[in-house]
Amino acid sequence: MAALLLCGVGVLFLSVNAQEAYDNLPETQRKGVDLALEKLNSHTGIQHHFLFFRSITQSDVEAGFDVSFVYHHFSLKATRCPKGTVDSTGCQFRNDRPLIDCAVCYKTFRGVIEQEPKPYVHCIHKPVLTQEMKTSRVEHCKRMAYNIGAPTLLTVTGTQ
Repeated sequence: MAALLLCGVGVLFLSVNAQEAYDNLPETQRKGVDLALEKLNSHTGIQHHFLFFRSITQSDVEAGFDVSFVYHHFSLKATRCPKGTVDSTGCQFRNDRPLIDCAVCYKTFRGVIEQEPKPYVHCIHKPVLTQEMKTSRVEHCKRMAYNIGAPTLLTVTGTQ
């Protein structure tokens, strides 16, 4: 009986930690996680509810004038709840499924994700992720930030 109670407390602790990890992210990072979850849930092959698991790398570069470029590399983990679950507080992580590795990058203006350039979302089961994919993700996001800055820099004129 005590072991069952202890196991129940452990499961509740894991569920709370998953939500706490997500809640502790800055709001601009949470928006990227939400984008990834939305894209993931749009796939018909996904049968389980996924939750944010942990951040791997994140950066938030202030470009000035309330514009930021956000890059976030993180993991999502399957739960025992079915896809479409609204209240995930009771969802327990599954340990028999691989993590989903995600990278997102996007431009924000005053904390809102801009539609141009189109936000980049790439998620894949971790065992399938290659070094080439990782490099491609980072390069794509670097080009996005650079391409947006280039026209702005070219339009700046000096006053003499």
